[in-house]
Amino acid sequence: MRIPGRSAAVLAALVSTAALAALSGCTVQPGDADGKHHLPVRIQLPSSNAPAVTRSAASGGQSASGGPASPASSAPATRPAGPAPRVLWSRGDNGSGVRELQARLRQADWLFDGPTGTYDDLTERAVSGFQGKRGLPRTGELDTVTWQRLLAMTHRPGRWELYLMGVQPADAPDPRCLTGRVLCISKTSRTLRWMVDGRTLQTMSVRFGSQYTPTREGVFHVYWKSRHHVSTLYDSPMPYALFFSGGQAVHYSYDFAARGYAGGSHGCVNVRDEAAIAALFAQARVGDKVVVHW
Repeated sequence: MRIPGRSAAVLAALVSTAALAALSGCTVQPGDADGKHHLPVRIQLPSSNAPAVTRSAASGGQSASGGPASPASSAPATRPAGPAPRVLWSRGDNGSGVRELQARLRQADWLFDGPTGTYDDLTERAVSGFQGKRGLPRTGELDTVTWQRLLAMTHRPGRWELYLMGVQPADAPDPRCLTGRVLCISKTSRTLRWMVDGRTLQTMSVRFGSQYTPTREGVFHVYWKSRHHVSTLYDSPMPYALFFSGGQAVHYSYDFAARGYAGGSHGCVNVRDEAAIAALFAQARVGDKVVVHW
């Protein structure tokens, strides 16, 4: 069929524009505008007995009777056509990767327990809720697409965020802690070691003062023990207080136990495990060394 000259020119312009758009177009993952978000190297695949991804039926398919399926506004979210995203972790999996997932879900206010390092029912529900809020299929399994969205919304958790529900790993003790009876306190790992002659008898998580009321660093000694102490300056309880520098002491904190690292002290070394600080208070003596270090 012969095309009139003007129509042929318009058609050629449209084809040229479409070709340029195809050449310059690119696909960017949500939250990956700089192209630098990649899966961490340490990500582990789920165990071989982990359940497979549960996929919802495509809304554009056929009904059970063979006819076209009727559209419904309440139909579950579906992924674009193509290979299903790889599942990284699902219910029953364990490990450091799951712990990081839980810490990031806490940052996004989808999980309020843990991290525990175990992909349990609470984690599954949190992932499902996160997925549904963002138009992703509510599988409850952590896949690559869901993980990238979560990475874009959160920061890499520190060790204190990864171990909110337990004692986080303590770093190597300061050399000044290796002789005598010592409360060896690390600001880096946020831990307190109770050590006698270089041997660690007890370890507990601690928190410190804010930037305006920092916990002092250096070598001190316990100069006073006060089992039922109440701060005269802040009118707050300081049970099991072991004073080591002016008004600064190692003591149990109700606030730390309730809010974790969301808060801070006025310079004291807070302990959230009441049983642990009670045992330490019973063993520590006036004159015992206290080392606060990074």
